[in-house]
Amino acid sequence: MLVAARALQGVFGAILAPSALAMLSTIFTAPEERGKAFGVFGAIAGSGASVGLLLGGVLTETLDWRWCLYVNLLLAIPAAIMAFRLLTNEVQPNRPKIDIPGTVTATGGLFALVYAFSNSETESWGHPVTIIGLVASAVLLFAFVMIERRTEHPLLPLRIVRDRTRSGVYAAMGLSGAAMFAVFLFLTYFMQQNLGLTPIQTGLGFLPMTILIMGFAILVNVKLLDRFGPRPLMFAGSLMGAAALVWFAQLEPNSSYAGHVLPGLVVMGIGMANIFAPGFQTATANVPQYDSGVASAMINTMQQVGGSLGTALLSSIFASAVTSYVASNPPSAGLEAAATVHGYTVAFWVGAGMFLLAATAVFVLIKPTRAQIEAIETGEAEPVPA
Repeated sequence: MLVAARALQGVFGAILAPSALAMLSTIFTAPEERGKAFGVFGAIAGSGASVGLLLGGVLTETLDWRWCLYVNLLLAIPAAIMAFRLLTNEVQPNRPKIDIPGTVTATGGLFALVYAFSNSETESWGHPVTIIGLVASAVLLFAFVMIERRTEHPLLPLRIVRDRTRSGVYAAMGLSGAAMFAVFLFLTYFMQQNLGLTPIQTGLGFLPMTILIMGFAILVNVKLLDRFGPRPLMFAGSLMGAAALVWFAQLEPNSSYAGHVLPGLVVMGIGMANIFAPGFQTATANVPQYDSGVASAMINTMQQVGGSLGTALLSSIFASAVTSYVASNPPSAGLEAAATVHGYTVAFWVGAGMFLLAATAVFVLIKPTRAQIEAIETGEAEPVPA
């Protein structure tokens, strides 16, 4: 039941999220309005997970875990009513046909990849299901690229990802989304199991990061993006994310919140604001209007796939690290706690590596040209390819 419901949630989320971001890129064309709109969008997107931790803790502790599911209705129904009343639908008379082969190969390839990573946690990397999933993913995603090169109406026009700057943003968003789950997943465990915090207290513990993401995201887009461009901001944000995870990797079973957790959350909050807010605006800038939906959908896809792969991969690495630590140390009273924290720190180190890969992608791929900055400011579209 939960898997089927989650699949439906994913289907409708895939409709909602790109549509919202595409509307921002086409409605807000004035530089000042565009910067504020994407700053707010980046702030909400970057802080949503930590807000969910706080709200989930409150609901679980005061009501029941099922309210973590019911609460979505309290958000979705009013939003749907407002969308029906306020949004104007524009019918496109010459809509292209849906690329069914591309859709099947893309979703199948991504599903096989995530499932293989998840299976490696419960079984092993050498398990037949894991190997079959990885091979199937490679075959299906290769077939997807071949289909997109030849079909008349591709699901993902390859011109979208051929742009160096846009592909750099996509890579950074995906890697950052994967690394962020090292914070939300393992730091939540640490605060509850080692620090003894309740779910509500744990959610409140993430609140400083949430506030910093929301505040700095708007500041970055309104004041800094038009002056420096996305490359230095996203590069600095990725390095700050890596630094925060390196800091978390120093945690020990007796570490405190104020001295060992809070400083990393502060750095992480500022870093995420420098990645998400410029990333959303840059990935949809300089895109023809008819491609804005695809460019927006790619951001959502990279975030979701990055988060899914990050959760599966880091969980597998955590489990392996705990097992090897227990096997290589003599039995003692504190062995279980020490092994668990060791698993967290290994996952944090891997997450830091992901952020460094994101920084590399930003530095190598995103062009720091003045023309690019002006395109972001004005939202001007690139020439239509032949």
